[in-house]
Amino acid sequence: MIIGILLAILVVQYVANTSDGPTTKLIDPATCQIYERDPAGGDRRYLDEFDQKCLDLRALAP
Repeated sequence: MIIGILLAILVVQYVANTSDGPTTKLIDPATCQIYERDPAGGDRRYLDEFDQKCLDLRALAP
């Protein structure tokens, strides 16, 4: 009984994580903008979000 419940939870988590397709979030070092890269096509899709740590480091650099 417990194994069945745990297995069902595992399946639900797997389906939820793969429903959008496998993408990788990366940071563009030139602009500090966050983008996703689709591994199938390699296309970049910018999310209109910026990484705050990257922006802070760029502000400190001369």
